[in-house]
Amino acid sequence: MEFQLLKDMVLILALAVAVLYVFHRLRIPSVIGFLLTGVITGPHGLNLISNLHDVEVIAEVGVILLLFTIGIEFSLKSLLKIGRILLIGGSFQVIVTIAAITLVSLRIGNAINESIFIGFLVALSSTAIVLKLIQDKGEIDAPHGRISLGILIYQDIVIVPMMLLTPILAGNTGGIGSSYWEIIIKFAGIALLLFLGTKYIIPYTLYKLAKTQSRELFLFSIIVIAFAAALFTYSLGLSLALGAFIAGLLISESEYSQQALGNVTPFLDVFSSFFFISVGMLLDLQFLYDHPVEVLIFTTIVLSIKTIIASLAAFILGFPLRTSIIVGFTLSQVGEFSFILSRIGVSEGLISDTNYQLFLSVSVMSMAATPFVIWMANRFANQTTKWPLPDFLKLGLIPRPESTIAKIKDHLVIVGYGLNGRNVAHAARYAGIPYCIIDINPDTVRKERSKGEIIHYGDAGQEEILSHANTEDAMILVSTLPMTGDNKRIIKAARKLNPHIHIIIRTRFVRDLKDLYDMGADEVIPEEFETSVEIFTRVLAKFLIPHDDIQKLVAEIRSDGYQMLRSLSTSEIDQSSLSVKVPEVEIQSLHVCHNSTAIGKTLGELKIDKIEGLTLLAISRVGEIISKPIKTFILEENDILFFLGQANKLTEIYGHFRDCQTKK
Repeated sequence: MEFQLLKDMVLILALAVAVLYVFHRLRIPSVIGFLLTGVITGPHGLNLISNLHDVEVIAEVGVILLLFTIGIEFSLKSLLKIGRILLIGGSFQVIVTIAAITLVSLRIGNAINESIFIGFLVALSSTAIVLKLIQDKGEIDAPHGRISLGILIYQDIVIVPMMLLTPILAGNTGGIGSSYWEIIIKFAGIALLLFLGTKYIIPYTLYKLAKTQSRELFLFSIIVIAFAAALFTYSLGLSLALGAFIAGLLISESEYSQQALGNVTPFLDVFSSFFFISVGMLLDLQFLYDHPVEVLIFTTIVLSIKTIIASLAAFILGFPLRTSIIVGFTLSQVGEFSFILSRIGVSEGLISDTNYQLFLSVSVMSMAATPFVIWMANRFANQTTKWPLPDFLKLGLIPRPESTIAKIKDHLVIVGYGLNGRNVAHAARYAGIPYCIIDINPDTVRKERSKGEIIHYGDAGQEEILSHANTEDAMILVSTLPMTGDNKRIIKAARKLNPHIHIIIRTRFVRDLKDLYDMGADEVIPEEFETSVEIFTRVLAKFLIPHDDIQKLVAEIRSDGYQMLRSLSTSEIDQSSLSVKVPEVEIQSLHVCHNSTAIGKTLGELKIDKIEGLTLLAISRVGEIISKPIKTFILEENDILFFLGQANKLTEIYGHFRDCQTKK
């Protein structure tokens, strides 16, 4: 028996492992590695795969699982609560990009329907690549990270109506119904299925399955739901991916959504990799060789148009020019969902073979360039802050109010009003320390200003913004921002305005300590080591190390810039006070029940103090704690005795308490 498909899969996966290993060392996203694997193994590369159709079938399974997991992550409730970034920024970016690319396509002679479809393809960006890169840099919570994430979520949702519109653009309305009334009826049926499934069918079914506590049964049921929904929409003339997305939405509203997502994710990783590999197989290297200038020009056009439009989307949301530019660069590539949509366009005859190959070449090139484009984004954005531009461009569209703290001196300036910034502000209020806040999120500024907070909008890396917060007369500046680049700019600007200000910086990674100190920070708090400090502080406390000794150790670690943790050396730390041999002791309790022989007896009569290795700490009576009770103390029913000692020592007095004892 010939197992050709198995041979092809082994070959593909083995080559993928080798390529991904190299790409991992080079810090290049895995998606690009999968694309390259497809290029090498495909018919336009080394032609190592004999059965391309079977690989495409496996890839289709990957598409179904990909849309299914997206549906799980985007619950209906979340979709109804789309924020300004998604609704305004996402809509602007997608619609304006489609319009711009359509005009370019029309100028080079393509038909109107094909031009609009090409606009669909180019409007989408790569969620997989962008999220991977900004997560690796620790910038997912940065303003540009949040904006990029919001627009990407919008794009992931808008792919569904794009899929539905593609057959209509191709003029193949018969494929989805002989009349628009039939289309409306089908969508009404899907909406009814969504309502009934979310409200009754899926929760009840998953509840019954979960009660069996069978992992295999639950897993297979989830897979059946995903593929059955995909087949259902396909039978209506709609796409498989739409059904999978709907199935994910149905499950997202149940309490079992996270379990379902965890079960499907391993399959998703494998099958979706085949999708990207299959896309790489479609890339015609001969086309790329024959049209290098054309591919380069259109890649540059796509990157430029998408950068400008995405930057405008962030700018109209009220963010400063620097943040907007970083968002534009981040979302400049063509996304993986464009490949899914392009396959539908090819099957519908909506896009010509030449334009399809041009699209594939431009897409792969834009994806491959993304790590380098994002690396350039900060450098270019920082340069723009030095240009002689109007304030409304550099600082954003939100007008700056007159300073309310101009006469206050020796105050605290808090940069960033996330969780850490709020905690610092709360502590300052509690201690009666005057403070003001700088934040770059216009929604946060508007909300907190309505609550009476002294908060200013803008990029704290610019002297004008820091001056507006009266940094010249401030005593301390605390930056809670996670990005090292932003913190360097803040330190430089603050030092220029106030050479004597005490600057405290938060950073995610210890590798940034030296750079931030060299820039002029007085204290740098790395989250990596502070987490370690907190963990071993609690460990030492559990081993009954005295509190003063723990605090002394923590102070020594922080005073030398966490050198002990960085070098894994304890040579400079005095360990004598920590060399405590802790016996296996614990706090335990005994309950005086109604049938205990201890009732009415004194502690002296029970001879508890005579038991070596056991100390009576306190007695609880009707909610009142009696510490260090004397020998003449008489026990009553329902008293609880708390002991410190070894567990086996309690057995010597169990007889007085019968079977009432409980161990804490």
